[in-house]
Parts: sequence; C-alpha cells; structure tokens
Amino acid sequence: MCLGTPAKIVKIEGREAIAEVGGIQREVSLELLKDVKEGDYVIIHAGFAISKIDEEEADIMLNILAHLPEE
Repeated sequence: MCLGTPAKIVKIEGREAIAEVGGIQREVSLELLKDVKEGDYVIIHAGFAISKIDEEEADIMLNILAHLPEE
C-alpha cells in the first residue's frame, strides 16, 4: 500500500520545494504540479508533490494519521 503525506510548502526554488509536516522539513519536487506557491498544502509521495489540497483537508488527514495505532 502506498501512502501520501500532507505537507505545507514553506520554500520554493525553481521546481524544488521545502515541505514541512510536524516540524520536519524535506525537499520535494514540484515537477508534477502547476501553480504551487509557498503556503500551499500538498500531498507528497516518493519525494514528489502529487496534488494540492486545502488546509482543512490537510488538518483532517494529519489528525487521522496521528491517531493510527503503532505496531
């Protein structure tokens, strides 16, 4: 199963960006999306931003992920 993670874009340089989730930042590619700007929320999978989402949807998804049981 593949899992995409919601994250906020905090910095953009060309087609690369820094995305943040839970205080952790990582580099992601914006090659698959158009019109992404700093402050936008995206779904990240395998180092690529694959879709834009709104802040409310991101919050819902992050809340669900935070409450998944650990194994």
